[in-house]
Amino acid sequence: MVMSPRFLLFGVVMFAGYACWPAQTPVYHLPLRSRVHLFHGGNEWSEAQVDYSFDPAKSALIVCDMWDQHWCRGANARVGELAKKLEPVLEFSRSKGIIIVHAPSDTMQFYAKVPQRQRMLTLPSFTPPKEMQISAPALPIDDSDGGCDTAGDKEHRVWTCEQSILKIAPGDYISDNGQEIYNLLRSRGVQTIFYTGVHTNMCILNRTFAIKQMTKWGMRCILLRDLTDAMYGPQDAPHVTHREGTELVIEYIEKYWSPTALSTDLGRALNSDKN
Repeated sequence: MVMSPRFLLFGVVMFAGYACWPAQTPVYHLPLRSRVHLFHGGNEWSEAQVDYSFDPAKSALIVCDMWDQHWCRGANARVGELAKKLEPVLEFSRSKGIIIVHAPSDTMQFYAKVPQRQRMLTLPSFTPPKEMQISAPALPIDDSDGGCDTAGDKEHRVWTCEQSILKIAPGDYISDNGQEIYNLLRSRGVQTIFYTGVHTNMCILNRTFAIKQMTKWGMRCILLRDLTDAMYGPQDAPHVTHREGTELVIEYIEKYWSPTALSTDLGRALNSDKN
Protein backbone atom coordinates (compact mmCIF):
# COMPACT_ATOMS: atom_id res chain seq x y z
CA MET A 1 0.00 0.00 0.00
CA VAL A 2 1.24 3.49 -0.81
CA MET A 3 1.44 5.37 2.44
CA SER A 4 1.37 9.04 3.32
CA PRO A 5 4.69 10.21 4.78
CA ARG A 6 2.85 11.02 7.99
CA PHE A 7 2.33 7.30 8.53
CA LEU A 8 5.78 6.06 7.57
CA LEU A 9 7.37 6.58 11.00
CA PHE A 10 4.43 5.32 13.00
CA GLY A 11 0.72 5.70 12.59
CA VAL A 12 0.10 7.21 15.99
CA VAL A 13 2.65 9.96 15.35
CA MET A 14 0.44 11.34 12.57
CA PHE A 15 -2.54 11.80 14.80
CA ALA A 16 -0.52 13.02 17.76
CA GLY A 17 0.78 15.72 15.43
CA TYR A 18 -2.58 17.44 15.47
CA ALA A 19 -2.22 17.91 19.21
CA CYS A 20 1.29 19.30 18.68
CA TRP A 21 0.46 22.00 16.17
CA PRO A 22 2.03 25.39 16.96
CA ALA A 23 0.70 26.91 20.16
CA GLN A 24 -2.44 28.99 20.03
CA THR A 25 -4.78 30.30 22.67
CA PRO A 26 -7.04 27.35 23.61
CA VAL A 27 -10.47 28.90 23.38
CA TYR A 28 -12.79 26.10 22.32
CA HIS A 29 -12.37 22.33 22.37
CA LEU A 30 -13.55 20.03 19.59
CA PRO A 31 -13.31 16.21 19.41
CA LEU A 32 -11.66 15.16 16.15
CA ARG A 33 -11.68 11.69 14.61
CA SER A 34 -8.89 10.20 12.55
CA ARG A 35 -7.46 6.77 11.66
CA VAL A 36 -4.06 5.53 12.77
CA HIS A 37 -1.97 2.84 11.14
CA LEU A 38 -1.21 0.48 13.97
CA PHE A 39 1.84 -1.44 12.77
CA HIS A 40 4.53 -0.62 10.24
CA GLY A 41 4.08 -2.71 7.12
CA GLY A 42 0.63 -3.87 8.15
CA ASN A 43 -2.82 -2.93 6.96
CA GLU A 44 -4.60 -2.52 10.28
CA TRP A 45 -6.23 0.81 11.05
CA SER A 46 -7.86 2.01 14.23
CA GLU A 47 -10.18 4.92 14.92
CA ALA A 48 -8.55 7.54 17.11
CA GLN A 49 -9.87 10.70 18.73
CA VAL A 50 -8.20 13.78 20.13
CA ASP A 51 -9.37 16.94 21.82
CA TYR A 52 -8.44 19.86 19.55
CA SER A 53 -8.23 23.44 20.83
CA PHE A 54 -9.14 26.14 18.33
CA ASP A 55 -9.96 29.84 18.18
CA PRO A 56 -13.11 30.73 16.17
CA ALA A 57 -11.57 34.10 15.32
CA LYS A 58 -8.75 32.23 13.60
CA SER A 59 -10.98 29.74 11.81
CA ALA A 60 -12.77 29.58 8.46
CA LEU A 61 -15.57 27.40 7.14
CA ILE A 62 -15.58 26.67 3.40
CA VAL A 63 -18.84 25.73 1.68
CA CYS A 64 -17.80 23.64 -1.33
CA ASP A 65 -19.93 23.39 -4.49
CA MET A 66 -23.37 23.55 -2.93
CA TRP A 67 -24.89 24.42 -6.31
CA ASP A 68 -28.49 25.40 -7.00
CA GLN A 69 -28.80 22.45 -9.40
CA HIS A 70 -26.87 19.25 -10.08
CA TRP A 71 -26.96 17.08 -13.19
CA CYS A 72 -27.55 13.93 -11.12
CA ARG A 73 -31.07 13.75 -9.70
CA GLY A 74 -29.97 11.76 -6.67
CA ALA A 75 -27.20 14.22 -5.87
CA ASN A 76 -29.52 17.16 -6.50
CA ALA A 77 -32.04 15.90 -3.93
CA ARG A 78 -29.37 15.21 -1.31
CA VAL A 79 -27.71 18.62 -1.79
CA GLY A 80 -31.08 20.27 -1.22
CA GLU A 81 -31.54 18.42 2.06
CA LEU A 82 -27.93 19.07 3.05
CA ALA A 83 -28.42 22.81 2.54
CA LYS A 84 -31.23 22.79 5.10
CA LYS A 85 -28.91 21.22 7.66
CA LEU A 86 -25.98 23.47 6.74
CA GLU A 87 -27.64 26.89 6.93
CA PRO A 88 -28.12 26.99 10.75
CA VAL A 89 -24.53 25.79 11.20
CA LEU A 90 -23.30 28.66 9.03
CA GLU A 91 -25.40 31.16 10.93
CA PHE A 92 -24.19 29.99 14.33
CA SER A 93 -20.55 29.67 13.24
CA ARG A 94 -20.66 33.15 11.77
CA SER A 95 -22.06 34.55 15.01
CA LYS A 96 -19.09 33.10 16.89
CA GLY A 97 -16.53 34.75 14.62
CA ILE A 98 -15.76 31.98 12.11
CA ILE A 99 -15.14 33.30 8.59
CA ILE A 100 -17.54 31.85 6.03
CA VAL A 101 -16.30 31.28 2.48
CA HIS A 102 -18.83 30.34 -0.18
CA ALA A 103 -17.09 28.35 -2.93
CA PRO A 104 -19.61 27.36 -5.62
CA SER A 105 -17.16 26.50 -8.40
CA ASP A 106 -17.66 27.80 -11.94
CA THR A 107 -20.18 30.45 -10.87
CA MET A 108 -17.97 33.48 -10.23
CA GLN A 109 -19.48 35.37 -13.16
CA PHE A 110 -22.84 35.22 -11.37
CA TYR A 111 -21.25 36.88 -8.33
CA ALA A 112 -18.94 39.27 -10.20
CA LYS A 113 -20.48 42.45 -8.78
CA VAL A 114 -21.40 41.10 -5.35
CA PRO A 115 -19.51 42.84 -2.48
CA GLN A 116 -18.49 39.53 -0.90
CA ARG A 117 -16.81 38.59 -4.18
CA GLN A 118 -15.27 42.00 -4.78
CA ARG A 119 -13.80 42.11 -1.28
CA MET A 120 -12.05 38.80 -1.91
CA LEU A 121 -10.34 40.28 -4.98
CA THR A 122 -8.90 43.23 -3.04
CA LEU A 123 -6.94 41.10 -0.56
CA PRO A 124 -3.13 41.20 -0.63
CA SER A 125 -1.43 38.25 -2.28
CA PHE A 126 0.59 35.73 -0.31
CA THR A 127 3.00 33.22 -1.81
CA PRO A 128 2.14 29.71 -0.61
CA PRO A 129 4.94 27.64 0.92
CA LYS A 130 6.58 24.78 -0.92
CA GLU A 131 4.05 21.97 -1.08
CA MET A 132 4.47 19.00 1.21
CA GLN A 133 4.86 15.76 -0.72
CA ILE A 134 1.94 13.60 0.39
CA SER A 135 1.01 10.36 -1.33
CA ALA A 136 -2.11 8.27 -0.89
CA PRO A 137 -3.68 5.20 -2.54
CA ALA A 138 -6.71 5.30 -4.80
CA LEU A 139 -10.15 6.01 -3.41
CA PRO A 140 -12.03 3.04 -1.92
CA ILE A 141 -14.95 3.60 -4.32
CA ASP A 142 -15.23 3.64 -8.11
CA ASP A 143 -16.57 6.99 -9.34
CA SER A 144 -15.16 6.75 -12.87
CA ASP A 145 -18.64 6.88 -14.40
CA GLY A 146 -19.45 10.15 -12.60
CA GLY A 147 -20.78 8.51 -9.45
CA CYS A 148 -24.46 9.17 -10.10
CA ASP A 149 -26.91 6.82 -8.38
CA THR A 150 -29.96 7.67 -10.50
CA ALA A 151 -30.04 5.75 -13.77
CA GLY A 152 -30.11 7.59 -17.07
CA ASP A 153 -28.65 10.90 -15.89
CA LYS A 154 -25.91 12.26 -18.16
CA GLU A 155 -23.20 14.59 -16.91
CA HIS A 156 -23.70 18.18 -18.05
CA ARG A 157 -23.58 21.63 -16.49
CA VAL A 158 -26.83 22.90 -14.99
CA TRP A 159 -25.67 25.00 -12.04
CA THR A 160 -25.54 28.80 -12.02
CA CYS A 161 -25.00 29.77 -8.38
CA GLU A 162 -25.14 28.47 -4.80
CA GLN A 163 -28.23 27.04 -3.14
CA SER A 164 -30.52 29.99 -2.31
CA ILE A 165 -31.25 28.61 1.17
CA LEU A 166 -27.62 29.30 2.11
CA LYS A 167 -27.41 32.94 3.19
CA ILE A 168 -24.40 34.93 2.01
CA ALA A 169 -23.99 37.43 4.84
CA PRO A 170 -22.32 40.84 4.45
CA GLY A 171 -19.14 39.67 6.15
CA ASP A 172 -18.78 36.45 4.14
CA TYR A 173 -16.48 35.86 1.16
CA ILE A 174 -17.02 34.25 -2.26
CA SER A 175 -14.33 32.47 -4.28
CA ASP A 176 -13.62 29.22 -6.10
CA ASN A 177 -9.88 29.87 -6.40
CA GLY A 178 -7.29 28.32 -4.13
CA GLN A 179 -4.86 31.22 -4.29
CA GLU A 180 -7.57 33.75 -3.50
CA ILE A 181 -8.77 31.74 -0.54
CA TYR A 182 -5.20 31.23 0.67
CA ASN A 183 -4.78 35.02 0.54
CA LEU A 184 -7.83 35.38 2.79
CA LEU A 185 -6.63 32.74 5.24
CA ARG A 186 -3.21 34.34 5.56
CA SER A 187 -4.48 37.91 5.78
CA ARG A 188 -6.90 36.97 8.58
CA GLY A 189 -4.48 34.69 10.43
CA VAL A 190 -6.65 31.61 9.96
CA GLN A 191 -5.25 28.45 11.52
CA THR A 192 -8.16 26.03 11.15
CA ILE A 193 -10.31 25.34 8.07
CA PHE A 194 -13.61 23.50 8.34
CA TYR A 195 -14.94 21.93 5.12
CA THR A 196 -18.58 21.29 4.29
CA GLY A 197 -20.46 20.58 1.07
CA VAL A 198 -20.00 18.23 -1.84
CA HIS A 199 -18.77 15.97 -3.10
CA THR A 200 -16.48 14.27 -0.62
CA ASN A 201 -14.63 12.07 -3.12
CA MET A 202 -14.33 14.79 -5.76
CA CYS A 203 -14.45 18.54 -5.07
CA ILE A 204 -13.94 18.38 -1.29
CA LEU A 205 -10.60 16.70 -1.98
CA ASN A 206 -9.50 18.02 -5.34
CA ARG A 207 -10.51 21.65 -5.93
CA THR A 208 -7.71 24.22 -5.79
CA PHE A 209 -9.11 25.36 -2.42
CA ALA A 210 -9.82 21.83 -1.20
CA ILE A 211 -8.40 19.58 1.49
CA LYS A 212 -5.54 18.12 -0.55
CA GLN A 213 -4.14 21.46 -1.68
CA MET A 214 -4.55 23.27 1.62
CA THR A 215 -3.03 20.34 3.50
CA LYS A 216 -0.03 20.41 1.17
CA TRP A 217 0.31 24.12 1.98
CA GLY A 218 0.45 23.28 5.67
CA MET A 219 -3.06 24.38 6.64
CA ARG A 220 -5.05 22.50 9.30
CA CYS A 221 -8.09 21.05 7.55
CA ILE A 222 -11.09 19.43 9.24
CA LEU A 223 -13.99 17.84 7.37
CA LEU A 224 -17.42 18.19 8.99
CA ARG A 225 -18.40 14.65 8.13
CA ASP A 226 -22.13 15.00 8.75
CA LEU A 227 -22.35 17.96 6.35
CA THR A 228 -21.03 16.30 3.23
CA ASP A 229 -21.98 13.69 0.65
CA ALA A 230 -20.20 11.53 -1.91
CA MET A 231 -20.81 11.08 -5.64
CA TYR A 232 -21.24 7.34 -5.65
CA GLY A 233 -23.73 4.82 -7.00
CA PRO A 234 -24.17 1.25 -5.67
CA GLN A 235 -23.86 -0.06 -9.24
CA ASP A 236 -20.11 0.59 -8.94
CA ALA A 237 -17.43 -1.07 -6.82
CA PRO A 238 -17.41 -1.90 -4.00
CA HIS A 239 -21.20 -2.27 -4.57
CA VAL A 240 -22.36 -0.92 -1.23
CA THR A 241 -25.15 1.52 -0.45
CA HIS A 242 -24.68 5.20 -1.21
CA ARG A 243 -24.39 5.98 2.49
CA GLU A 244 -21.79 3.25 2.99
CA GLY A 245 -19.85 4.60 0.02
CA THR A 246 -19.81 8.05 1.60
CA GLU A 247 -18.57 6.58 4.88
CA LEU A 248 -15.76 4.78 3.05
CA VAL A 249 -14.58 8.07 1.56
CA ILE A 250 -14.74 9.78 4.94
CA GLU A 251 -12.59 7.02 6.43
CA TYR A 252 -10.15 7.43 3.53
CA ILE A 253 -9.83 11.15 4.25
CA GLU A 254 -9.25 10.41 7.93
CA LYS A 255 -6.46 7.98 7.04
CA TYR A 256 -4.55 10.07 4.53
CA TRP A 257 -5.58 13.72 4.54
CA SER A 258 -7.32 15.24 7.54
CA PRO A 259 -9.31 14.53 10.69
CA THR A 260 -13.08 14.97 10.76
CA ALA A 261 -15.61 16.31 13.23
CA LEU A 262 -19.36 16.47 13.63
CA SER A 263 -21.17 19.77 13.17
CA THR A 264 -23.14 18.96 16.32
CA ASP A 265 -19.88 18.78 18.27
CA LEU A 266 -18.75 22.06 16.69
CA GLY A 267 -22.01 23.69 17.77
CA ARG A 268 -21.67 22.24 21.26
CA ALA A 269 -18.09 23.55 21.49
CA LEU A 270 -19.01 27.03 20.30
CA ASN A 271 -21.92 27.13 22.73
CA SER A 272 -19.93 25.88 25.70
CA ASP A 273 -20.46 27.82 28.92
CA LYS A 274 -16.79 27.30 29.70
CA ASN A 275 -15.69 29.74 26.98
